[in-house]
Amino acid sequence: MGFYDRDIQPSDAGLLDAYSQSVSHAVDLVGPAVSRIERTGGRAGHGSGFAISPDGLVITNNHVVEDSRTVRIKTPEGSAIEGIVLGRDPDSDLALIRANDWPGAFARLGDSKSLKRGHIAIAIGNPLGFEWTVTAGIVSALGRSMRAASGRLMEDIIQTDAALNPGNSGGPLVSSAGEVIGVNTAVIQGAQSIAFSVASNTAQHVVSELLRFGHVRRAYIGIAGDTVALHRRIALQSGLEQTTAVRLRRVETDSPAARAGLHEGDYLLAVDGQPTSGIDDVVRLLDGDRIDMDVEVLIFSVAGRIERLMLRPAHRPA
Repeated sequence: MGFYDRDIQPSDAGLLDAYSQSVSHAVDLVGPAVSRIERTGGRAGHGSGFAISPDGLVITNNHVVEDSRTVRIKTPEGSAIEGIVLGRDPDSDLALIRANDWPGAFARLGDSKSLKRGHIAIAIGNPLGFEWTVTAGIVSALGRSMRAASGRLMEDIIQTDAALNPGNSGGPLVSSAGEVIGVNTAVIQGAQSIAFSVASNTAQHVVSELLRFGHVRRAYIGIAGDTVALHRRIALQSGLEQTTAVRLRRVETDSPAARAGLHEGDYLLAVDGQPTSGIDDVVRLLDGDRIDMDVEVLIFSVAGRIERLMLRPAHRPA
């Protein structure tokens, strides 16, 4: 009997085959949309990117394009085309490119809010110059925070153990259903199996803002928070059906949130009647349209009460 016969039972072999087919199917769906992005002019560098529309809208990392206005894009078919940088958002480390003569393949942005720890995570990109490499692992944690190069704290970051290396930056993190759930952005040097991706819901918001305004407008209320489970009793008491909320871990002094009466430890449940079941909801709801406008927030306070408070978001400080 061989190693396979001796150590892997038929049921185990079926599970392994199902896993392989799931990963392979996701790669078949998304792989043709992934490209290699090279800066043109100035300091050389490269990373990965992926198209989200048939006419060649390509997402990558801001630190991949830096200040370049044009980039060179190498497609999976081996052709090289030019791309125009439409906009950059250093605060989320994302950039949007228009690829000229794009062949048409594109990937679908999924709903990162539906992710759970343990879900399959597949990274596709060009690590260390090895083009169109695939690695797989699981979603290790959700709702992480990390500091962008701009100094701003990026919220709702996905942690995964899918192997990432320099060159993977800007490539897609893909679910077993073949949907992009994140944009690979960083690794911790010296650590093993710890890598981070910007959530796809955040990427969707950034793309929309860049297309409409050329930059991302952000309202400022002066909080930092984590996505946490919401006790069913609190949800029922507040008349909501969500199972998660945002717990405030910092409220800045003399900020709109502080002036409205929010405190560290409060649960932010809704903004203007819209549930905030995660950090990405807060980012989406507090867009530029709400600057200098009165906004109602629903909270479960540290005092144990459901409260409705009014605050007025300001322009985010530089």
